[in-house]
Amino acid sequence: MSKRSILVCMLLAMAPLPGFASRKPATFSVLAFYSANVEHDHVEFAEQSLRFFSEMAKRDSFQFASTTNWNDLNSTRLEHVDVVLWLNDSPHTDEQRTAFERYMERGGGWLGFHAAGYNDSDTHWPWFVKFLGGTVFYGNSWPPLPATLSVDDKASSVTRRLPPIFKSPANEWYSWLPSPRASKDVRVLLTLDASNYPLGFKDTLTSGDIPVVWTNTTYRMIHMNMGHGDKIFTDAHQNDLFEDALRWLGVRR
Repeated sequence: MSKRSILVCMLLAMAPLPGFASRKPATFSVLAFYSANVEHDHVEFAEQSLRFFSEMAKRDSFQFASTTNWNDLNSTRLEHVDVVLWLNDSPHTDEQRTAFERYMERGGGWLGFHAAGYNDSDTHWPWFVKFLGGTVFYGNSWPPLPATLSVDDKASSVTRRLPPIFKSPANEWYSWLPSPRASKDVRVLLTLDASNYPLGFKDTLTSGDIPVVWTNTTYRMIHMNMGHGDKIFTDAHQNDLFEDALRWLGVRR
């Protein structure tokens, strides 16, 4: 075989196989939990979330899977999962809750939307209250309405593409007691702007400090108040927020 033939064979051997040229290794793994038997507006949000994050996974080359089986909150299933998403619900059994606590205490990531953070006197999960920053659900606005949000932390990687103030699409907005901001471990990223008040007609938020996106810095987590209805993904700024939050959580620090 001539030297030229040998060189050609070597180059062919080094070339990527057809169909694999643009394929990148997955950067992190995401598992989204949701329930299909909850409030219709929350199911709509979950269904749209699955499409949104599935498309993001294709662009960013990370693994994305979803399940309605909350028993998948177990150590074996979560062993190679970097971030769990709770789209419209939360675990209800002691076994599921304990598995989630262990996952987070060992450095797992969590992105929870709207109803995923709901907790009150009937929830009976003190660890989760502490996890959210020592706060519990206090009230809400109704019906779902757009709201002006202000960015508290402009230096965060999560808010880096946001303007200082923007209009978030129609949503049911929760208030909290005490404000998550009262916790030394909480870093508030976005807040309901005071210009919104009064917000709502049937149920009205009239005043107060109402964070809508925050992280408890003790964990790798972000809670977002958005998540009610089919309008949540209609704003480009908010979509940037969702993407950057997941990217930030996907990198184990």
